[in-house]
Amino acid sequence: MARTKEFDPEAALQAALELFWRRGYEATSMSDLVEHLGVGRASLYATFGNKHELYLKALERYDRTGLPPIVRELSQPGPALPAVRAVVRRYATEAADERLRLNGCMVTNAAAELAPHDATVARHVERNWDQLETVLHSALIRAQAQGELPADRDPLALARMLLVLLQGLRVAGKALSDPARVRDAAEQALALLD
Repeated sequence: MARTKEFDPEAALQAALELFWRRGYEATSMSDLVEHLGVGRASLYATFGNKHELYLKALERYDRTGLPPIVRELSQPGPALPAVRAVVRRYATEAADERLRLNGCMVTNAAAELAPHDATVARHVERNWDQLETVLHSALIRAQAQGELPADRDPLALARMLLVLLQGLRVAGKALSDPARVRDAAEQALALLD
C-alpha cells in the first residue's frame, strides 16, 4: 500500500492562495494546484476539500494576513487623518507598481470573478469590505473629533467613498499603462478630506 506524502497544510494553503491570487479561480485547475503545491490530489481533497473549499480557505487566509495591518495602522492613537491618507496613497502606489499591480487584491479579484454568481464568495467579499469600511469610518470619526476633518463632512459617506476608491485602484492598476491615473485619482479623493 502506498503511503501518502507528508506536507505542511499551512504552507500548502499559502501556496494555493498565491496561485489563486495570481491566476484567479477559474483559470486554476486542481491539476495546477497539485503541481504547484507538490501535494497529491487525494491529500489535497482530504485536507482542504474540493477546489471551491480550498479557494474559500485561501480567501480567509488572505483576510487574516492582509486586513490586520490596515486595522492597526488606522487604529493607532494620535492624528487619524494622516493614517487614512497613508493607506490611500499606499494602495495607489501598489496599484502603480509593476511588481505588485498585476495581482491586484485577492478579495477584489473574487468580487469581480465569482461574487456575481457565488453567494458564499459574495458574503465573504461583503464581510471583508464591511470590516475595511468600519475601520475607515472609525478613523474618520476620530479625525473629525480631533479637528482634523471639517465638521460638515459625513465620516460614513467618506469611508464608503474611500472603500470604493481603494477597490477601484486595485482593479484599475491591473490594466493601466499610465500609473499617474491611479495616483491622480487617489489625490483627488484625498482632497475631499480637506
